[in-house]
Amino acid sequence: MKHIVLAIDSFKGCLTSVEAEDAAETGVGERWSEAEIIKVPVTDGGDGMMSVFSRLLACQEVTIDSHDALMRPIRAAYAVRADNTVILETALSCGISLLNPHELSPLRATTYGVGELFADALRRGYRRFVIGLGGSATSDCGLGMLAALRDVLGENWRNQFLHELDITLASDVDNPLFGKRGAAAVFGPQKGAMSEVITCLDRRARTFARMAASQLGFDHSQDSGAGAAGGLGYAFLQFMNAKVRSGADVLLETVNFDSLIENADLIITGEGSADVQTLMGKIPAKVLEYGLRKEIPVVLIAGKVTGTASLLKAGFARVQCITPPGMPLTEALKPGTAKENIRKTVAKILRYKTGCGCLP
Repeated sequence: MKHIVLAIDSFKGCLTSVEAEDAAETGVGERWSEAEIIKVPVTDGGDGMMSVFSRLLACQEVTIDSHDALMRPIRAAYAVRADNTVILETALSCGISLLNPHELSPLRATTYGVGELFADALRRGYRRFVIGLGGSATSDCGLGMLAALRDVLGENWRNQFLHELDITLASDVDNPLFGKRGAAAVFGPQKGAMSEVITCLDRRARTFARMAASQLGFDHSQDSGAGAAGGLGYAFLQFMNAKVRSGADVLLETVNFDSLIENADLIITGEGSADVQTLMGKIPAKVLEYGLRKEIPVVLIAGKVTGTASLLKAGFARVQCITPPGMPLTEALKPGTAKENIRKTVAKILRYKTGCGCLP
């Protein structure tokens, strides 16, 4: 019996990790009907992180009244694992997916809702957190979150609630808070910031970091990941002694991925768009590392593929674009179309034998 592991990232704006893997499972079944299939929904800390953890682990969801990035009332949730670790996906309160394109306002958008979720968990006594920083609409350096913590927990919140905190920031971003590679310069445009606004946001970040360093006597503004989620990463690093880790590493280690693939004949991974940046710590690259260590062939599928030679050189057994030549992007991005393209691609791939660790 063949053993297949599916660890496919979401196709952003199109399919969740679960939906992509369900489509791939159908494709596997068409070729290897007796195969044992293990599906491992994956996330790098962005949109869908909480649902992935909740699906894979025994989690209880806590839903509270909160606010989105424009301070509109919403209901938002965080999850609590059986070991009392809180899984907090910041995109559920300050996410860009909660706004319409014309509503993007980086000077106004706030992380206040993240602070409300975080404060609720602190009040309930939780002290261990995994916080996903992807997909935010904000560039406020975490000032909104800090304001919410003060409003909800009181002026003395740092002395009362920050003892013995263990916070892991799950992110695939290594940018500093400000500068040419900072939060505003790199991520501002996708959040609606024009050049003048980017300059303003960067100046605001520099000022905040200077004031915080003066008050606390240390400065984490240039740390890797400080620029994640529009500088929200910096607020956690500077004020709560958080540590940044690859979101993919956090997820794969948590579910003991190494054991899940122990008897696998093939691993199929994927993402919406694959290129040389895929090799810079994204989920398919992390999955590949596991496969290479155990000499299990790893196939990469994606809606768009460039830099195939580099991806194959890195060790992928096969790199396959699921989108047929000539298909318009608008059509390819339709969920139904994408699912069908994944199904057909996986079925086609499995026509070939993988016993030698290579695929034609």
